[in-house]
Amino acid sequence: MQTKILMGDNTPEYGVNIANKLRNYGFYIYTRKKDGNIILDSIVKENPDIVIIDTAMINIDAISLIKRVKRNNEHSPIFIVTSLFENEFVEKQLMVNGASYFMLRPFNCEDLCEIINAIIQDNEKESNTNIETVVTEIIHQIGIPANIKGYSYLRTGIISAIENRSMLESITKVLYPTIAEIHNTTAIRVERAIRHAINSAWKKGNFQIVLNNFFGYQIASFEHKPSNSEFIALITDNLRLRLKYSSNLM
Repeated sequence: MQTKILMGDNTPEYGVNIANKLRNYGFYIYTRKKDGNIILDSIVKENPDIVIIDTAMINIDAISLIKRVKRNNEHSPIFIVTSLFENEFVEKQLMVNGASYFMLRPFNCEDLCEIINAIIQDNEKESNTNIETVVTEIIHQIGIPANIKGYSYLRTGIISAIENRSMLESITKVLYPTIAEIHNTTAIRVERAIRHAINSAWKKGNFQIVLNNFFGYQIASFEHKPSNSEFIALITDNLRLRLKYSSNLM
């Protein structure tokens, strides 16, 4: 999903000018009046990923705004704060209270682009790390031993399907070969190893309980051991919903 950027200034000579330049670099950006109340309202309602604001705004200054957002919102945006004046104390207070970057104006728009690209790359890395951690945790909790090949094959398959759900439409022809290529094996061995791993977890008898406890709500009940495709689709779709709800990254 494209990164959403809020520019906390809609004056033609500065805010709109910067926004237009960033759009030329391919960013999605919108502007709002340089008013702390309006910017706070936009953050709550429009949920931007990155907010660019000035230290001095009417009604709410940058430090107070960041404090309110961090205190009242579970997922706050990245704050880039600009200023016409160098003030070491203000800069320190901004960083202590949650700002990620401080830039003196005027600045080169290319430098701002580099900062935004670095933020996006860091978020992608963090998102990938979170997905891998969650997938590993649920496979472990279900009771699939880490020392069998099906464990790593399932982990790779679920992560791949989360990143590209179309793989679930053709598990035999697309997903298994993808896993096999990553692990330097064959699609047939992948299928057998995953089936063995699911069977191993199913025999422990707490399959449904673990899934319901992990996701925090009642999911579809299985009267029989799920097939490979049923199991992978179940985990993939529920994790996609969970990650989308909790992080808004997907």
